[in-house]
Amino acid sequence: MKKGDHLFLVDGSGFIFRAFHAIPSLSRKSDGLPVNAVSGFCNMLWKLLVDARDTSVGVTPTHFAVIFDHSSKTFRNELYPEYKANRTAPPEDLIPQFGLIRKATAAFNLPCIEMAGFEADDLIATYARQAEAAGADVTIISSDKDLMQLVTKNVHMYDAMKDRQISIPEVIEKWGVPPEKMIDLQAMTGDSTDNVPGIPGIGPKTAAQLLEEFGDLDTLLERAEEIKQNKRRENIIANRELAKISRQLVTLRTDTPVEVPISDFELHPQDGAKLIAFLKAMEFNTLTRRVAEATETDASAIEAAHVDVEWGADAHGPDLDKGDAPDTPPPSVVAAKAAAISAGDTEGFKPADLAAARAERFAALPIDHSAYETIVDVTALEAFIALAQETGIVCFDTETTSLDPMQAELAGFSLAVADNGENPEGTKIRAAYVPVGHKAGQGDLLGGGLVEGQIPLGKALDVLKPLLEDTSVLKIAHNMKYDWLVMKRHGISIAGFDDTMLISYVLDAGKGGQGMDALSEKWLGHKPIPFKDVAGSGKSAVTFDFVDIQRATAYAAEDVDVTLRLWMVLKPRLAAEGLTRVYERLERPLVSVLALMEERGISVDRQILSRLSGELAQSAAALEDEIQGLAGESFNPGSPKQLGDILFGKMGLPGGNKTKTGQWSTSAQVLEDLAAEGHELPRKIVDWRQITKLKSTYTDALPGYIHAETKRVHTSYSLASTTTGRLSSSEPNLQNIPVRTAEGRKIRTAFIASPGHKLISADYSQIELRVLAHVADIPQLRQAFADGVDIHAMTASEMFGVPVEGMPGEVRRRAKAINFGIIYGISAFGLANQLGIARGEAGDYIKKYFERFPGIRDYMESTKAFAREHGYVETIFGRRAHYPEIKSSQPSLRAFNERAAINAPIQGSAADIIRRAMVRMDEVLATAKLGAQMLLQVHDELIFEVEDAEVEKTIPIVVEAMENAAFPAINMKVPLKVDARAAHNWDEAH
Repeated sequence: MKKGDHLFLVDGSGFIFRAFHAIPSLSRKSDGLPVNAVSGFCNMLWKLLVDARDTSVGVTPTHFAVIFDHSSKTFRNELYPEYKANRTAPPEDLIPQFGLIRKATAAFNLPCIEMAGFEADDLIATYARQAEAAGADVTIISSDKDLMQLVTKNVHMYDAMKDRQISIPEVIEKWGVPPEKMIDLQAMTGDSTDNVPGIPGIGPKTAAQLLEEFGDLDTLLERAEEIKQNKRRENIIANRELAKISRQLVTLRTDTPVEVPISDFELHPQDGAKLIAFLKAMEFNTLTRRVAEATETDASAIEAAHVDVEWGADAHGPDLDKGDAPDTPPPSVVAAKAAAISAGDTEGFKPADLAAARAERFAALPIDHSAYETIVDVTALEAFIALAQETGIVCFDTETTSLDPMQAELAGFSLAVADNGENPEGTKIRAAYVPVGHKAGQGDLLGGGLVEGQIPLGKALDVLKPLLEDTSVLKIAHNMKYDWLVMKRHGISIAGFDDTMLISYVLDAGKGGQGMDALSEKWLGHKPIPFKDVAGSGKSAVTFDFVDIQRATAYAAEDVDVTLRLWMVLKPRLAAEGLTRVYERLERPLVSVLALMEERGISVDRQILSRLSGELAQSAAALEDEIQGLAGESFNPGSPKQLGDILFGKMGLPGGNKTKTGQWSTSAQVLEDLAAEGHELPRKIVDWRQITKLKSTYTDALPGYIHAETKRVHTSYSLASTTTGRLSSSEPNLQNIPVRTAEGRKIRTAFIASPGHKLISADYSQIELRVLAHVADIPQLRQAFADGVDIHAMTASEMFGVPVEGMPGEVRRRAKAINFGIIYGISAFGLANQLGIARGEAGDYIKKYFERFPGIRDYMESTKAFAREHGYVETIFGRRAHYPEIKSSQPSLRAFNERAAINAPIQGSAADIIRRAMVRMDEVLATAKLGAQMLLQVHDELIFEVEDAEVEKTIPIVVEAMENAAFPAINMKVPLKVDARAAHNWDEAH
């Protein structure tokens, strides 16, 4: 290049995403290929070329290139492994268009540049500086702030969408600093999109002020002690190294070893016939006419123009910088085509309408049980797996002998693919079942050996393993955690997967269950075969390995057929409804994390449990004697009928209500209300119920859960059972062991570390109150948490005018009850019962609380209003909890939904924070070269098992990871605090 030349560099990746989001869903009529991004890209590129020749941009290019991001990792990932770690997968309808957009660039007769190991911005920076050094001018077609550091008097930017030039004055106007200081500004502010850490608490305005005062980042870091604002000074000093790393991350390389010389970018006229051939193949009729007129291509050339643009041609494309998830393989060509066809003519539809339209299309595909295949030889299995690898997507499910994945034996597995075959008009689902462990007979007592003709288990798994561990093939399952753990026990780690249960949960939590059968009826109008129809029920039930293979095929193949259809219906909604990030960051990554925790289990001391069972039995017996004495007669305290007759019939206590069966209600709430009013017998019944429940649920039952081989207890976690995102556990349920009672704490002493190890309990301190202070933006609470003061004593001081110093315990207890009660929408009646005070006094406390903290009342009212308008509320991470009954005409139901809606963003955000900590934890520990293993999650607490020698090193690593779990997605206005201790048993550690 030489002086007088002008180079145009188009940020191709930015163009793609702006085009995709600017153009409504659009598919090629002939085959349903999604083409909205291709259409937008071509129109934008054509307009740019036409306008440039008309000097609308102010210049005419002599050289022109389109620069794309490459799919590979870059040098920045080596510098900072978490760089862009939070990027989500591109929308599914976009992925097949990546390769087509590169074909479009070539059709425009323009250089298409990308380079492994470097981002498009680095290539743009290098070419821009080369052109500038040669005396040429440069226009970068982009509005990305990352490129603004390149702006000089000879290098400008142009925002094609807004028809606006960005030069030095525009950069200063926008950011408060000239282009040469943009690197320092970005290093300080960070970038949550790219996961550049920056300095917490420093935004662009503050960064610009600091740079104006200190000149540059290095000087600022050297003289940070001079900063007057305490918090700002502390943040900068504490994060010096992060700022330096951030500067390296945001600095664009101007010395990239580019492979294509800049001289190859000389702009040549478009080849009308070549470009029209591509546009015709894409069926862009309007643009085809415009290009034909502009290039003066005659009718015969247009008629003869032809180019093959088929499904599968570069359809996977690169994992673009603007949003890739390393563990997410691109969807198959067939699946993408099916998604496009299912969308149909969707312009103007709402996301829910689109889902319904897709559902109708896939429901229309016949479910033909007779077409399902039973694969009993290796050659047929290899052929089916080859088809799965070719299409890039497969639905997978296991059939086993138990619901417990740690005990289950594999009876067989099923596979399904979307096979277009020779049917260009639609999609056909091919589904098959592979029996590997079916036995002769009718059950355990009458059972014989394996049924002949099955593929041996070991051989089947050898053939299956490469498919399940291939990250380029997307595996789909419903409740993948179960299948993941079953296969892990067989030496296979499923990599690259989607879970339709979790996709549905992210989309519709609170709108009903996430079971496959229910979703099939809801979205596909199809009722799957009930399990009992295949395996029997009651005394006639058998495990799946004794089910006839043909009946097993109909059931198992139908499962994967339905699940694949559900994925096609539901997955596109994530992007359409803005929930992809929730699924990618909070749900899917947790599958393998929880599965590993379940596999690890935790040791339990049988002797401690046995001793506790005896103690609880004695306590229960003593309480029974007291209960009989108070009742004046002998009766069974475990009988609701007998108890009701004593309380409300014989003793005539107030508040008695009969149920539909005609019996007196003796629910926990009824007994608690009576006890709060001073009645002794109901209080003793409550105590007796708690003691007997602890005995039956834990001390008696836990030994039965100890695994015969591992000698540990393996609980099972459910990701999709609560509206707010909280996890629950079962078999056994370890979430509900009481921690506030002495008996509950004793049960925790039975959970012990292995010899030579300790248990670490890391517990978030008052996390929901901290989230409330952040969400509702309550200055008093924020300041109290920032200063590390006793939040309950501070609240009591604010409300009751009592000094914190020397505050009576009873006053603090009342403030604590109100603090936590407000989160759950506690009523005056509830608070009165909890504190043992009059309802009027409790009402005065609540009124006074809102007077002292008006922001909380504002938050509650605005949350209810939002829920009434939208039908859902959101956590700070974007998770949605739906409350469809919030407009109910029934006052009690409406009030319940309002309370739940107020609480959900608080409880849900706290749950999301601990999920993020769990997702990151194994990598954090591995990076620190520590062998600690995460075993349990109980509400706001994580339990680890650690070698004795590593305890001191592990605790601060765990605490830091948990306290920073919200960052960088959310810059919390209050600090998170984690208390962690190590001991031989869970109770002592907690």
